[in-house]
Amino acid sequence: MQKPGNKKLVAYHILAILFCFAANLPIVTATEVVVNKSVPAADYSKVDIRAIFTMQKRFWLNNKQIKVYTLSDSSPLHKDFVKNILNMFPHQIRMVWDRMTFSGTGIAPIELDSEQEMMDKIANTPDSIGYLSQKPNNENIRSFEFH
Repeated sequence: MQKPGNKKLVAYHILAILFCFAANLPIVTATEVVVNKSVPAADYSKVDIRAIFTMQKRFWLNNKQIKVYTLSDSSPLHKDFVKNILNMFPHQIRMVWDRMTFSGTGIAPIELDSEQEMMDKIANTPDSIGYLSQKPNNENIRSFEFH
């Protein structure tokens, strides 16, 4: 016969095992980093992506200025992008942009109101980068490949 305390102990062990499995699952993100077709293809890394969106890397390999577009801090897509692609929190990247703006050492990315506006801007602005919730169906936009 089991003691009542043993049932709790078994439940805790099961929860611990489930937590361990969940903690090791890869994070699946719906965020697709996209660029205008004019952006040169190269071997980009996550470090490059982070440098671009923190406005540290300002030029593509062809010496054209990068035009960075983002959504508002409150956008779920923006939060997903910052957390899962840049490995930062939204307030951290906002602090980076604010520090650059207020110190005069740089400017923040151009903030857009919607994903549709993001798609239109990327499609019509050479050397631009942004993100969408899915792969675009537009001949002027391509997914930005990085490792």
